[in-house]
Amino acid sequence: MKRFFDLFFAMIALILLSWLIIICFVIATIETQSNGFFLQKRIGQYGKLFSIIKIRTIHPKTHEVTSFGRYFRELKLDELPQFFNVLKGDMSIVGPRPDVPGYYDLLQGEDREILSLKPGITSDASLKYKNEDEILRCQEKPIEYNDQVIFPDKVKMNLAYVRNRTILGDLNIIMKTIFSFFNRN
Repeated sequence: MKRFFDLFFAMIALILLSWLIIICFVIATIETQSNGFFLQKRIGQYGKLFSIIKIRTIHPKTHEVTSFGRYFRELKLDELPQFFNVLKGDMSIVGPRPDVPGYYDLLQGEDREILSLKPGITSDASLKYKNEDEILRCQEKPIEYNDQVIFPDKVKMNLAYVRNRTILGDLNIIMKTIFSFFNRN
């Protein structure tokens, strides 16, 4: 049922948003003078690595965020190609956000239950920390703050999702995500 749900929502999203993905891709390609898509290794279901697809927002030579890249990140437009990851079966619409190696793959004990699910495009934890970059920029020791405050909170929230997930719950998270996009506070 979850796979059908994911395929249905990914197809609808791609039908409605493919024009926007193409425009972002073209702008990113021109601005970065490279492929407008960016692939990055992330931790997936059962701790297996997969390549997440995003719109490129960092210039490959200067390693700085591009002017449109800032806008794409702020509006989360760089995340739209992840609907292709859902179609491919690497991701789900709702589930714990995939992280770079060094976090979820190092979980111990019952916390590893998070890895039983496919990572998602959205979750309650990603909504709570939608301004994570801004939060970390305000910290004196951002890596320590992430490791000691944000990441443990995400683990707690994602475990709650793993243990209590339902289709209605997923629909609720999708609706909160859509409202969050339009309410940029």
